Amino acid sequence: MEGDGEVAIKVEDVYYTYPGGVEALRGVSLEVRKGEILAIMGENGAGKTTLIKHFNGILKPTRGRVLVEGMDTRTTSVAQISRVVGLVFQNPDHQLFTESVYDEVAFALRNFKFPEEVVEQRVKWALNLLNLWEYRDRSPFSLSVGERKRLTIASVLAYDPEIIVLDEPTAGQDYLQKEKISELLHQLRLMGKTIVMVTHDVEFVTEHVDRVVLMARGRVIAEGPPKAILGKQTVLREARLLPPQMVRIYAVLKKHGIMDGSEVLWRPDELSLQLLSKLKQGG
Repeated sequence: MEGDGEVAIKVEDVYYTYPGGVEALRGVSLEVRKGEILAIMGENGAGKTTLIKHFNGILKPTRGRVLVEGMDTRTTSVAQISRVVGLVFQNPDHQLFTESVYDEVAFALRNFKFPEEVVEQRVKWALNLLNLWEYRDRSPFSLSVGERKRLTIASVLAYDPEIIVLDEPTAGQDYLQKEKISELLHQLRLMGKTIVMVTHDVEFVTEHVDRVVLMARGRVIAEGPPKAILGKQTVLREARLLPPQMVRIYAVLKKHGIMDGSEVLWRPDELSLQLLSKLKQGG
């Protein structure tokens, strides 16, 4: 299910050069639609993290502009945009600073002047959602990397922003926690949230994302539905990404003449059925 067509974030011909002179973005234009789950993918240094830091005004364009729910980030405060856009950094240690897990999640709520009874309800809800309630009295820095990552997600979800931006949300998570993040994305979709994630996890993207934007060298090189984009070997090579496992399996089978169709079967059960059918027919 894609967004309904309304635009949540509009990036218009954005360039960004860091103070040291490194040009990280070179004419990036894209739209994030309300209610969609969008993945931004590409090689290290492609400009992905630089781009999402423009979504809540941490960085301002050197040229071009970014509109978030109609607000121009060049002239709107980070505090104002952050009420609408919740950004979860790739490294949780860049985001954590309080003395307890509970206070970490409560901080933004208190900063936004929520009543204390609401703070208590939302902190408990968010920590339970991310399987962290039992650690509420511990220091955030006593948690594992995966737990700290989930804590930063909980601290954003608690204050209920319309747009949630996740930098490498599945990094450091085991299979069960990835499944929990999958359930979380499904729940957020049902709530009508707009989600942007930066990730290298092509398998996760194939299952959970409406649209993919591929970046390389500070530019957008391709965008579209995940199965259309992640099946294109040429653009994946340019973005220095490995194809999903099913694409690689299909390519090997095709090379050896076992499969002759041009369309990749993305589900293992579908591929298994087709292979069984061919075996029954004698290849």
